[in-house]
Amino acid sequence: MSLVELTEFIVKSLVQEKEDVSVKEFETDEENTILIQVMVNELDMGRVIGKGGKIANSIRTLVQASSSLQDKKTVRINIDSF
Repeated sequence: MSLVELTEFIVKSLVQEKEDVSVKEFETDEENTILIQVMVNELDMGRVIGKGGKIANSIRTLVQASSSLQDKKTVRINIDSF
């Protein structure tokens, strides 16, 4: 499972508006760094970020751990709404 698929699976498990979830991977200028952009419905932002950002940090930790097992790249995840 790719990092994008993993991120999308986790986020879709949390939100109510599953069809509004968009997860894309972007290259960065930094070597060995991947940027994953997560877009969710504005109503689901609280579910994805969590109180004090705990859920968002947990998602980042899981995806980074998966990356370290696969290709050892650093992962940055940005979460935004539309």
